Amino acid sequence: MLCLCVGMATAWAQSQATYKEYVRRALEAIAADSTVEAEKLFRQAMKAEPAQRSNAMIYYQIGRLQEHRGKPKKALESYTMGLNVAPHVLPLRLARARLYMEMGNEDKALVDYSDVLDWKTDNQEALFMRAYIYTGKRLYKKARADYEALIKLNPAHEEARIGLVLLNEKDNRPREAMDQINAMVAAAPDHAVLYAIRAGLEQTRKLYEAAEADFTKAIELDPGNIDYLLNRAAFYIETQREKEARADLDKALELGANPNDVASMRHELR
Repeated sequence: MLCLCVGMATAWAQSQATYKEYVRRALEAIAADSTVEAEKLFRQAMKAEPAQRSNAMIYYQIGRLQEHRGKPKKALESYTMGLNVAPHVLPLRLARARLYMEMGNEDKALVDYSDVLDWKTDNQEALFMRAYIYTGKRLYKKARADYEALIKLNPAHEEARIGLVLLNEKDNRPREAMDQINAMVAAAPDHAVLYAIRAGLEQTRKLYEAAEADFTKAIELDPGNIDYLLNRAAFYIETQREKEARADLDKALELGANPNDVASMRHELR
């Protein structure tokens, strides 16, 4: 009996050593950008020790490698397999939620982000993304609660503050939205995105002179931003300034804008 126990212990130790060796080599392969080889080695590690709880993180690594190789469906399968091993591993849950978002499946992403927040109420990524999804679903009360919770945790979270501005605009609270964006611009006068957002709000209110000034300021601060150029071109189209619109569209195309998007906007000038 003693011999049997010693033999089992020896076999287990050898298996552990093999497992760790495969993982070590897989990580070295990742460092060398050999993603296919890394995935093969990770799978050999799991085959050596199929009951290891740490296999959840190996599935996470495999999923990342598959995403890197442009195989999102395979990556989704890997993240799900990892969660089957260990449902409460937050990096896995967040990785799957992000991938669901990229694949356009906001409903499933919402479930994953909510699960994360059930386990860790102060996870900033999950709070921000759930608020974003809620806003798109017009669940404004829920979105507001998440944005406000995030801002309380991290008052400097600019994206959350921008999200709250846009939420207030959608939720028929225009004065709050404008007061908030004005305060943000005053606090960070070198942030191009704030001028671009304020310009959009001003355009909606037909404050055209102010909108043009803010669109122009955003482009001055970030001249390579294609979205800002296209937004100002749309503004010029709305205000019937064909020459200025064409100039912005030409510049956006030169910087790499989608030709179909530019062609569609040019059509509005005819």
